[in-house]
Amino acid sequence: MRKRIASAFATAALALAGAAVVAPPAAEAGPSGGGHSQDKVMAYFADWDVYARNYHVKDIETSGSAAKLTHLNYAFGNVTGGGCAVGDPWADHDMPYDATMSVSGQADSAEPGALHGSFNQILQLKKLNPKLKVLWSFGGWTWSAGFTEAAKNPAAFAESCYNLVNDPRWAGVFDGIDVDWEYPNACGNTCDESGPKAFTALVKALRAKFGHQLVTAAITADGSKNGKIDATDYAGASRYLDWYNVMTYDYFVAGGQPTGPTAPHSPLRSYAGIPTAGFYADAAIQKLRHQGVPSSKMLLGLGFYGRGWDGVTQKQPGGTATGPAPGTYEAGVEDYKVLKTTCPANGKIAGTAYAKCGSQWWSYDTPETASAKAGYAKSQGLGGVFAWELSGDTANAELLRAIAGRC
Repeated sequence: MRKRIASAFATAALALAGAAVVAPPAAEAGPSGGGHSQDKVMAYFADWDVYARNYHVKDIETSGSAAKLTHLNYAFGNVTGGGCAVGDPWADHDMPYDATMSVSGQADSAEPGALHGSFNQILQLKKLNPKLKVLWSFGGWTWSAGFTEAAKNPAAFAESCYNLVNDPRWAGVFDGIDVDWEYPNACGNTCDESGPKAFTALVKALRAKFGHQLVTAAITADGSKNGKIDATDYAGASRYLDWYNVMTYDYFVAGGQPTGPTAPHSPLRSYAGIPTAGFYADAAIQKLRHQGVPSSKMLLGLGFYGRGWDGVTQKQPGGTATGPAPGTYEAGVEDYKVLKTTCPANGKIAGTAYAKCGSQWWSYDTPETASAKAGYAKSQGLGGVFAWELSGDTANAELLRAIAGRC
């Protein structure tokens, strides 16, 4: 299996700007399909979790996460040739599960053509949790380059995606589609120059094809002046979407700034000495709102992982480093479930936590800060919260329980 970047998200240094905290408007236009309750708790499950991480759909149930979730996003489907494609056939629908690993406690059928893999496990999960809605997310950091071609013929893209999401082979698994384009008319892993209206045309075509099924999108949280939010008409596109997953994390990472300054990767608010003005969650939320995106159509993002540096001597943010801290799967990245014991949080700033242990410096959310962020989302009238991604949480879903308790 080829190596893939196991994270949908990354950031690059952008122009500086700030944003003030303001109260949400007294009234806003409702979603296109009617009103939305402000209690969504969504999390991503990544197809690669079933390999080295040994995290399976069954773990969503046994951890207690399934009972707390309203929505689950399955990541990722590929975007290639102007359409949608299966991301990992083995993990998605071919890998057989025995009775011990299965959600239902029964081994997968050996009948020719029987559905296997995580898709079949999701079907079983939905039987136990009938209110749970599942979306198939396409793109991500690695596969967003395909959206540039897709944007040339939105109708053909929508047709392809609809046929794949609703393929009879896995009928009943998905309740809609999530588009994770990083980033329209801006640069991520690659650069797109489709123009500020391309994203709107794409999601408009998806809405026309998917009808009453869910259509959502994961979007940038770059609140800086002339940054990624300003590159696309997110307000116009929001008319065709049920909601946005605003990726309010990965603002400051060792991969981009290996020598520092150390900074929390998911600050809720600004703080004195923040390396880039506008690189914090509230700046993005206020910018999107001021541009016309309804508060109820925004979900606040949380990371179930930390970002870290090594060679650090200063406890407070702003210190110098020698490079990314060692991580289990990727340098500079580690799951919350690991960090909570190997490098416990011993400081807080800007609504998130950080830890200095030995020469390492990490920032991540704890149950306390995650709960507070969910409280912020509620106070701002947002549609709810979401997390990237479930395998980073503890076996008893500490972070997700903390979030759900405030929604």
